[in-house]
Amino acid sequence: MYSRVVACLQCPLCHSGLIELDSGSGRALRCPQKHSFDIAKQGYANLSVLPSAHSGDTAEMVAARAQFLADGHYRFIADAVAQEARQLTLVAEPGLILEAGAGTGYYLGVVMDSLPDSAGLALDVSKAALRRAAKAHPRIGAALCDVWRKLPVKDGVAGLVLSIFAPRNGPEFKRVLTKGGSVIVVAPTSAHLQELVGPLGLLSVGAHKEDAVAASLGDDFLRTDERRMDRILQLTEEEVYTLVQMGPSAWHVNPDRLKAAISLFACPINVTASVQITTYRVAQ
Repeated sequence: MYSRVVACLQCPLCHSGLIELDSGSGRALRCPQKHSFDIAKQGYANLSVLPSAHSGDTAEMVAARAQFLADGHYRFIADAVAQEARQLTLVAEPGLILEAGAGTGYYLGVVMDSLPDSAGLALDVSKAALRRAAKAHPRIGAALCDVWRKLPVKDGVAGLVLSIFAPRNGPEFKRVLTKGGSVIVVAPTSAHLQELVGPLGLLSVGAHKEDAVAASLGDDFLRTDERRMDRILQLTEEEVYTLVQMGPSAWHVNPDRLKAAISLFACPINVTASVQITTYRVAQ
């Protein structure tokens, strides 16, 4: 694992620092109390010590997301996040860039490309996602953990936290951030995928999503920037199927019925991608 990332991690049991060791039978992270955590052959460390109530994305969901993102449909979101990250580094040293609920590490990888002196940490509860995230960029480390719980990260080491279509743990984000550190949140608006929600029976986004995002971070954060981005994507039937299969609606729709419903659309299928990108700074 990337050494600069290891230096920012802490033992999830005793909260001591970790070092990487190679025992001959495999690599692991170990603390001074000799708590040891395996590093999988794919490169991510398992820093989860309690069963999670969230199973995370399945291998099929992760594969669908990897394909859809590789095709560039959400590149405009990644570029906007990277641009905001660059602006933030003009004000303060970014330190570690942590993505909570990082999935495949796609967005974090784009940010790393734009900030050549930074190190990134991808956290997720899905092993299938972390197998990809660990290889998303040479300066990314990846670790398995439940982002709703205490993060296996030292206090005050992250200059920036990313939460992109992912959960937000306000108290933990504040703990791991440096003084004056920031959080960039990307969340769907009520217009996101609006052409598909009704016909395909997808989960909808509430009209007050922005208020819910702010509430999840709490009073410890001040909103410093926000912008809405909307794009009309022209997709094939297969791309729409992949789009649905990569998101939370995949848990609720029958694949055969989904394909039948998609076939009723005229191609290309125009789909609205609509997100709110909001930056928050730790309140002093």
